[in-house]
Amino acid sequence: MDKHLTVPFGEKEATELRSGDYVYLTGTIYTARDAAHKRMFETLERGEELPFDIRNNIIYYMGPSPAREGRPIGSAGPTTASRMDKYASTLLDLGQRGMIGKGKRSEEVRKAIIRNKAVYFAAVGGAGALLSKSIVSSEVIAYDDLGTEAIRKLEVKDFPVIVVIDSEGNNLYETAINEYKED
Repeated sequence: MDKHLTVPFGEKEATELRSGDYVYLTGTIYTARDAAHKRMFETLERGEELPFDIRNNIIYYMGPSPAREGRPIGSAGPTTASRMDKYASTLLDLGQRGMIGKGKRSEEVRKAIIRNKAVYFAAVGGAGALLSKSIVSSEVIAYDDLGTEAIRKLEVKDFPVIVVIDSEGNNLYETAINEYKED
């Protein structure tokens, strides 16, 4: 089912999403990859505040290519989400509502999604140029020294994603395989 959702969003909206839903996000999301996640984790270990309020927000696992003339961002495809698994449960427990990436997640992350009524979305890998067309603006807000891995605040309009793991733990990667298995 196609759904349109304003981001950030809360628990109510997250629990209405189902694994397999096509969702178009409009509003604010943040980007962070491996190096930014490591730095956020170290910040938390020191008892300091994160560079943005993570509650009810979505992190897109993406490092863009340079913007072309007249565009806010270059190619903006997802990166492999499992590389952020060691940090994801902590951030979800702090109120992060969702993640966008590609690929499978660990059982620990799936349990954290359920516990926190969150959601894991997938964006289509290899379609970074197309995805960038849904990004209205891009601003580096933290860790500028990390280059493409800096944290960015993105304004998006109708950014296309698919719910992979919903707030009940249903996992599209598992259910889709089961649908096509021969008995």
